[in-house]
Amino acid sequence: GKLATKYNDYDFPLKIESSKILPYDFVNKTNGNTEELWYNGGNGKMSVVAEENNRYLEVLTLFAYLFFTFLVVIGTFHLGNFVLKSKISDLNFKGIFRLTMQAQILSTVIFVSVFSFIVIGSATILYFTNKFNETSQKRLSTSIGIIANEVSGRLRQVQSDNFINETISATSVGFVNDFERQIAEVSETHNVDINFYSLSGNLIASTQPHIYSKQLLNTRINPNAFYHLQYDGRSRFVQKENIGELQYLSMYMPVLDDAGKVYAYINIPYLNSQLELNQEISSFIATIINLNALIFLLAGAFSFLITQRVVASFSIISSKMREVNIGKKNEVIVWEKHDEIGELVNEYNKMVQKLEESAEALARSEREGAWREMAKQVAHEIKNPLTPMKLSIQYLQRAIDNDMPNTKELSQRVANTLITQIDQLAKIASDFSQFANIDYVKLERINISQKLDEIVQLYRHSETVLIDYSSSQSIFIMGDNGQLTRLLTNLIKNAIESVDEGIVMLIVGLKVINNYVEISVKDNGKGIPSDMITQIFQPNFTTKSSGTGLGLAISKGIVEKLNGNIEFISEVGKGTTFIVRIPTI
Repeated sequence: GKLATKYNDYDFPLKIESSKILPYDFVNKTNGNTEELWYNGGNGKMSVVAEENNRYLEVLTLFAYLFFTFLVVIGTFHLGNFVLKSKISDLNFKGIFRLTMQAQILSTVIFVSVFSFIVIGSATILYFTNKFNETSQKRLSTSIGIIANEVSGRLRQVQSDNFINETISATSVGFVNDFERQIAEVSETHNVDINFYSLSGNLIASTQPHIYSKQLLNTRINPNAFYHLQYDGRSRFVQKENIGELQYLSMYMPVLDDAGKVYAYINIPYLNSQLELNQEISSFIATIINLNALIFLLAGAFSFLITQRVVASFSIISSKMREVNIGKKNEVIVWEKHDEIGELVNEYNKMVQKLEESAEALARSEREGAWREMAKQVAHEIKNPLTPMKLSIQYLQRAIDNDMPNTKELSQRVANTLITQIDQLAKIASDFSQFANIDYVKLERINISQKLDEIVQLYRHSETVLIDYSSSQSIFIMGDNGQLTRLLTNLIKNAIESVDEGIVMLIVGLKVINNYVEISVKDNGKGIPSDMITQIFQPNFTTKSSGTGLGLAISKGIVEKLNGNIEFISEVGKGTTFIVRIPTI
């Protein structure tokens, strides 16, 4: 029931009452925050293993390791997913690192957390290592002096010149065994291992004989230590030694007699130094991982909230900027905080104010320019028929003043000329009126196939015009009857006028594609030159010697008001095809 030996610093009882000695069995006990396993191994020996209960810390540590493992797995998964979705040969590395502001802030926080963990961990481990080695050396230095004196005292009790000089005879074996027992007692008292060497460096006694009997270490003293003790006269020597991959501190010291003469060397190997250092480092790494995981989570959460707030602020500004339009009243942003975002908001508000001023000036300039252009166009178009009208009337007036005999026939010709020019003026007025009133639409349900058939029949009576068109199905759309008539008339009339001479051949098509009615008019004219393609739908543009040039501009406006579109395909010398698409009902 007496304590024979113990390892580590747990407070094992020094003596066990006989009534508490277990039979040949084992039992678990709890002592405060420690769990104990008691085992009776027989032969009067009992073993006790104690373990500190750190369940909460173990759970937290497990969570921290799993958390970091999860981050690594997720990062690897996203990287692999990106590589699989992208062609490796076309991989744009700049695009990989092109991150949003929120991602940049989060990445920075993660990088700082991981970097600080690595730096603090590395620096602390290095400090632990140096501090541990320093503490171990001080511990060995303190212990080896005491042990050397105690071994020297015990050696005097088993004094034997033959033993010291290694001329051991058969009768000195008892002295050796007695000395080894004395060293073992000293070793147990101070909880260290002891090796005792002669002056020539041969091992005399050791508390770990199996290390030497198994030939893990040589029975000769370390040559480096022997050199410094024997020839440099050092009072003690410390160095790192190895048994395989196990590294440990080892201290050597000479043993002196009463006259101060060295007669042996004592060595204390600290075999558990690396194990204890590894345990301290492991404990520290576990602690710092726990703390870093907590800091990582808190930093990630705070950075996410902050970035969400910042990104939300920028989202408000960006949404307002997307709504900025010259043709509407732009709202300013109200921001009460005087920060960097506030400065950006102030600049935006100034931009909105300047934009409104510029929009008003631009609108004023556009209105004035439109009126000037319209006035110029109207004056030009009116002036053209007025000139022949004036000349005809002046000629008729001169004939009447001269009492010419053919005055009646001349009056008839002048009247016909005036009627023709008046019709031209009426057409000009109608074109401008239609262009001005293009926004006023009276929607109704119209059979577009019937409407197209009526207009085609009007032009089929001409001997010089051949139109290929047939449609048996009824297709209905919502539109203005007058504007649709004008649209179809403009398309067919422009196709006919594109042919300068010869027979006009038109191909008119009508079909439904994806809930849109598609009307096509193809002619055999000369086509549209490439330098005029971009100007076809502009008002006042025409390739004819007469006309307002508003026909296609009006047609485009009519189609767009019905949520449709108009386009053309032209090839010089082979004709042009105009295509109109309007939603069906």
